[in-house]
Amino acid sequence: MGPSSHGHAPPPRGARSAGSAGSGGADEIADRYLKKAIAEINALADELAQHGDELHVPVLGSGHPLADVFLLKWTPQPSEIQEGVAFYGRSGQALLKSLQRLHVDPLAVYGTNCLKFGTEDADDARAWLTRELHIVQPKLLVAMGEQAVAFVDELRFPLSRPLDPSAGGIQAFTATIEALVTPDIDGSLDEQGAKTRFWNAFKTLGPWWAELPPY
Repeated sequence: MGPSSHGHAPPPRGARSAGSAGSGGADEIADRYLKKAIAEINALADELAQHGDELHVPVLGSGHPLADVFLLKWTPQPSEIQEGVAFYGRSGQALLKSLQRLHVDPLAVYGTNCLKFGTEDADDARAWLTRELHIVQPKLLVAMGEQAVAFVDELRFPLSRPLDPSAGGIQAFTATIEALVTPDIDGSLDEQGAKTRFWNAFKTLGPWWAELPPY
């Protein structure tokens, strides 16, 4: 799923670098945004670690901390819990192959779960996810599955619209974030019909990415 958020990473295609007449100034601004995002992601990781214990280890988001695309599914799977990293295992491999097929840069993607432990209080989980969205500031939120869609609606994210699972294609979430609803990736890895339904929804990401300005 791309590089860890807990270190330096190259800017995604839509990096926040505008606002300066010279490329050097733009690069400096982009670097400040990136350092701030990394610091905030690391602070969130530290808070999650303090919230856990030997039997409850948090599953952290993975990918670019200023990603254009924010992948969201419901809850960690055993492989993710074992490694402490979201989308580690079968779902991550399936998504990586899908991104490659669609010519979407995996380094411009961030992925996380609604639930960080799978057992935490829903209010805590909503607060953590809201922080992640504020930090990453994605251009597209991909909500995977009915539970993830309902959870996003429960966030009451500022100036957001409820997601419509039946809309199909890209829809507005906020004035600056669009959304794509797909089936749950974790439930779409075995049966062929489920794989096809997920792919038919997810492949909408390809044309959206192709139309995204490269600056």
